[in-house]
Formats: sequence, C-alpha cells, structure tokens
Amino acid sequence: MSWEWTAETRERLEAFLTERGLMDGAPTITRIGEGHSNLTVLLQHGDTRLVLRRPPPPPIAPGGNDVLREARLLTALGSSGLPIPQVLATGQVGEVFDAPFFVMTWVDGHVITDVPPAALAGETPAAAMGAALVDTLADLHAVDWRAAGLSDFGKPEGFNRRHLRRVASLAHGDDGALPAAFVPLYEWLDANVPEESGATIVHNDYRIGNVMWSKTAPARLAAVLDWELTTIGDPLFDLAYLMASIPAPGETPTPTQAMSLAALAPGFPSPGALAERYAERTGRRIGRLDWYLAMVNWKLAAMYAFSRRRGHDPYFDPPERVERFLAEAARFSQRRAVRRASSNSAKTHACRAADFSAKA
Repeated sequence: MSWEWTAETRERLEAFLTERGLMDGAPTITRIGEGHSNLTVLLQHGDTRLVLRRPPPPPIAPGGNDVLREARLLTALGSSGLPIPQVLATGQVGEVFDAPFFVMTWVDGHVITDVPPAALAGETPAAAMGAALVDTLADLHAVDWRAAGLSDFGKPEGFNRRHLRRVASLAHGDDGALPAAFVPLYEWLDANVPEESGATIVHNDYRIGNVMWSKTAPARLAAVLDWELTTIGDPLFDLAYLMASIPAPGETPTPTQAMSLAALAPGFPSPGALAERYAERTGRRIGRLDWYLAMVNWKLAAMYAFSRRRGHDPYFDPPERVERFLAEAARFSQRRAVRRASSNSAKTHACRAADFSAKA
C-alpha cells in the first residue's frame, strides 16, 4: 500500500504545516511501520518531528480507516492521563491529499515486536512490559467515556451479537454467503453470545506491537498507537485480543502472534497471568473468556479474508493465514464446550483466570 508524494502535495503539506505554526520549512517524509491499515509517516525539518496519519488507497472496509474519527478520540483522551500522542491538526479531503489526515506529536521510543533492544532485554524488563500492558488497558477501560464527550462513539447495548454479525459481513464471499470454513464457528459463536461484561472504550487492536516503549530502563509504556478501530463496547474483547496475540512456545504462531514474538522472552507473563492481573485491577468477571478468544481469532480470520479479496497487499495473500486463525478459534470454542460440561458435572460455574494455560 502506498501513494505518490507529488511536488504539488509536498508543497501543499508544507503550506499546511507552516500556516499552523507546526513547521517552518519543507519536511523530509519517511514511512513508519508496515502500513497494513492507516498509513503513517514521519515529517522532519531540523529538530522538529511530527507524525501524519492518513487512510490507505481504496478499497476500504465499510466504516474503516476513519482517521478524523481517530483524531477526535485522541483529542477526547488528551486529559485522561493515558500515554497517547497529542493531535496537533486535522486536514479535510482536498486540503493536501485526496483523503483526510491528521498530524500529531512524535513520541521517541521503541516499537518492539520481536527482539527487544539491549536496554530492555532480560526477565525484569519483560515482566514489567507485560504488567504495563495490562495496567494501561485497565486504565483505558476505566475512562469515563461519556464525560470525555464520546457518548455517540459507539453503541454498547447488544455490542457482542452486533459485532459478530458485522464481522461476518466482512467474511461473506462474492455470492453473499459465508465461506464453508467460517460457518461452524459462526454458528457456535452466535449460539453462545455472552451478555456484555460492561461498556468501555475498546481499542480493538491492543497488542505489544501497537505500543511504544521507553528507550531506556526501566521499561515504561510511552504511547498507545493505532486507535483507528476504537469503539465503545465490551472491554473483554480487548483483553482477549491481547491474550490471543501472545505466541505459545513451540507452536506455529498466528499472523498476529508473529508480530508479538517479543512476548516469548523469559519473564513475560503468560496469557493466563495477564488475565489474572486484569481481573484483579478491574474487578471484572472474566469467566467467559473462551468465547471472546474464539471470537477475536474468528474476527481476524474474517478481516484477513476480506483483505485477501481486496488484493492490494501481498501480506494477506497466503490462505494459510486465514486457516491458522480459524484453527485457533476452533480450539477455544472446543475448550469452552469441555469446560462447560466439566462445570455442569461439578455443579459450579466458577472460572478463574488461572484456568487459562500458557497456550491461551
């Protein structure tokens, strides 16, 4: 995914930044990240560094890649105390590009997906990073989104079932039907939709690769990034997504886990330990996590299938990527059935986070 920086767009961007007092010359432009969703670039002139976000080239999934919505959210969270970049300016279609965009502050830190830098290597930093991920997620879910002016940002009532059906629409083939490989899990998910555990801001892509870390020890979470999918809904989606992004030693990772290999470092908490800490921090009941874990993997399979049909990004092309997510979703759905049978036979419905093994 890319777009051309013409002389005209460069001149328009320079004028846009100059008029707002953000930069006093033509910036150098450097792509940041892999850009499988919104595109991010570093703008630099002298000692000034800024970051620009804009949508990828079309086609775009319905409701996706709304950068102005993302900018609005970050602005609303500006006084929350969460580690996030500051939005400095927004641009409408036609001001610089044929797409909207926003400009935000540059955060100097590390995005760690596989091997941590030497300053953050070792069991102690790994443990600290896992704890910081969960604690920041708990802090996000504690934000009063109504007071932040986000009452119209999502519809938390009936979120789980509505979310399932919206995701199913992405998986539909050209004939309007779900592919056969998706059907059994959809039927199971639809028959077992849990009541929402609450209504909070949900990041929807919360994993180790979407945060920045301090460059020096001790390990500190410097910024949460990529808010484009954020909504108001069930917070257990975020917890399950974080857990599902953690690879298991000795197993073939899902594509999302392959972007979180740093979590294999000795000292990094297991998915079960992350869930336990989250439950302790929030007081939220997490007994239905298997459904959410199955759902997030099934959702990722649907999103990858949609991106494959778009055909613009070879990253999504191998069909094995979709199949791996479906296999992981099936594992959690089967485990839920076993756990329910065991629970019924014991005449108890208790479920502890510790029940989730390192493979969760």
